[in-house]
Order: sequence, then structure tokens, then C-alpha cells
Amino acid sequence: MAERMPDCPWTKREDYLRLVEALGADDMRWVGGCVRDAVTGHDSHDIDAATRHLPAAVIDRCGEAGIRTIPTGIDHGTVTAIFEDGNVEITTLRHDVATDGRRATISFSEEWKDDAARRDFTINALYAHPLTLEISDYFGGLDDLAANRVRFIGNPVARIQEDHLRILRYFRFATRFADGWDDEATAACSELAPTLKGLSRERVGWELQNLLALPDPVATVAKMRELGVLQVVLPECGKHEVGKLGELVASERAAGIEPDAMRRIAAMLPAVPPVAETVSARLRFSRSQRDRLTCVARRDTRDVENPQALAYDVGVECAVDRLLIAGENPADLLDWEVPKLPLKGGEIVARGVGKGPEVARILQAVEKRWVEEGFPPRERVETLLDEALAGR
Repeated sequence: MAERMPDCPWTKREDYLRLVEALGADDMRWVGGCVRDAVTGHDSHDIDAATRHLPAAVIDRCGEAGIRTIPTGIDHGTVTAIFEDGNVEITTLRHDVATDGRRATISFSEEWKDDAARRDFTINALYAHPLTLEISDYFGGLDDLAANRVRFIGNPVARIQEDHLRILRYFRFATRFADGWDDEATAACSELAPTLKGLSRERVGWELQNLLALPDPVATVAKMRELGVLQVVLPECGKHEVGKLGELVASERAAGIEPDAMRRIAAMLPAVPPVAETVSARLRFSRSQRDRLTCVARRDTRDVENPQALAYDVGVECAVDRLLIAGENPADLLDWEVPKLPLKGGEIVARGVGKGPEVARILQAVEKRWVEEGFPPRERVETLLDEALAGR
């Protein structure tokens, strides 16, 4: 594995080079995921930098260079430099003073290795000089990338005790970068799985979404269940639901549809709306996410009979989710625009029906037949209305 980060377009951006000049090339490094992704040939969307400068100095130096900053996590040393085409999070070198599994008390450092030692995995503890792109690798992360393995830095139990979310992060990174499981890591994850109960539910929900957005997390989810991890964070997902996730991933792939984390969470839950409500509340999902999970939980074996009628009733997004979970290709819905019934209640009133429930009943009867017939044009709707009025 190369010891120099490959040239990437983002390393040559004029605004990023201004940042390098402001902080001094010898006092900053590109760090973490952006270095790892460059080495493995992946695109990076989040660019992070580490620096010897204290946060106040970072703000001052950036200001003098005309770079706007926001103190996004200044108590922990993080300042965000604002750029039009992508921000950079700049964090002062740190080492942990105390941890409790949820948060850390830190002090600032001037040593790159101190900062590297507090990171989770060896593949995330890579630092690249911003001009020469030479990589500093303190714990064998390059070798691990070359061998397709993910290892904790140091003792896995100790690292998880520092931050319990690292259990879920291990499974996400192993899904992306590993060919198999590290025995020490999985043993530690299994042993400490109950500690996940003490984490913020938002953090757990977000990490689950990150995992499930990956191309194929099925084997990982099965492994998490085998180790007792899944039962802590999503006890509603049993062996049957893990199987449904596998079927959904296969359906997505066959239909050429991109992975979707919320759709996959829906597949991992029983088809029981109150369960979807409970999970949404527990993991602090948004209202729209909750509504989506609840809609999918109402799925029925009859969904596949008339996909467009289903989409008209529940919306295209929910219909696509339900069809994919049922193993049906939703191709007919992907570019389909839900039509509007070309009939208003006022037209029924104009035909001599008094205002009130009777108008709504007739409108619903016409709409039901219109949907069943595949949304015919206005002329047919008028005929359907005539028939509904004649049958009063």
C-alpha cells in the first residue's frame, strides 16, 4: 500500500490551498476518512483536517485569510471552515483525559500520534501532509486497508468503553472495507452490546441508517444478531425480518434501484403499524420518516395486484417500498405521476345533489371505479358520474 496519498482533485482546490497557507502546511494534516477514501479509490464528501493550532488561532488565521469559520464544536477543538463547494472541519490535536462511553473530556496536544491514538480504527488514523501528501500511519492502517480488514486501535474492549457507539461503527466500517470479521473486535462488541442502551437514541438511529445505506449490509445484520448486538438496538428485528432484508436487497438490485436506509429499516420490522410507531419514537426519527415506516408497515399481499392503484392510495414512495419488500419490480411507478381525479364536488351539486354527505359518497364511488379502471380520461369520468347518479 502506498505511503503517499494519491492526487485527488479536492487536494488541489484553490480555496483549500488558501486554508493550507493560512494554517501552515507543517501545522495541519488531512485526516481520517478523506485520506482513507483517497487511498482506496473512493470519493470523499467530508474533508477533515487536524492542526496543532488552538481553536482560537484557527479562527484568527482563517479570518486573516478571508476564510469564514463557524465554531461548530469548539469545546472539543473543532472549527468549520466555510467554502462554497464543500466545508472543512478543522480539529485541534487532542488526547483523552476521561471518557464515560458517551462523551470524552479532552485536552489539546501538539503530537500527531496523541491524536491518532484516540481514534477508533487503524484505517481512520491516517494523516496526510497537505502539500507532499505523505501519509503518517501510526497503527498499521495502510496494511489493514491492503489486507481488507478493520481493527480497533489497541484493545477493542478499552476502545468501546471510551465510546459505546464504536460497536455500531465497527460493523459499518467492516461492511465497507473488510473481507471478514476480526475475532477480537466481534468478541468485544458482543460482550459490550448492552452498553448501547446508554447511548442517545438519535446516535443509534443515525448509525443504523449509515449502515443500512451501504450496498449490501445483510451479512452484517445477520452477524449483529448472532452476536446479540441487533437485539439491543432493534429488538423488533427477528430472524424472519433479517430474511426480509435480504429479499429486499435482492429486489433493489434486480430493479436497479439505489439502497435506501429507511426502506430497509421498514423491511426489518414486522408489518404492524404500532411497532413502526414505537421504533420511530425510540430512535427519534423525523415525522416524515415515522409516517413512511408506518405506511410500509400496512403492507398487504394484495399490494402487487394493482401497483398504480396502490401508489394513488399511499403515495409513490411508500408504494415502491411495499412492492420491493414484496419482491415486485416497481418499474411502472418510477416515472409515474399520480393523476388527479378530473371531477369536483361542485359538479355533482350542479347536477342536482344537495350539499353534504351524499356529494362525498358519490365522489368516492366515482373515484373508486376510476382507479379500478386505470385512471381513464375525463370523458369516461363523466359516464361514471352519470351511472352513479342513476343508481341513487
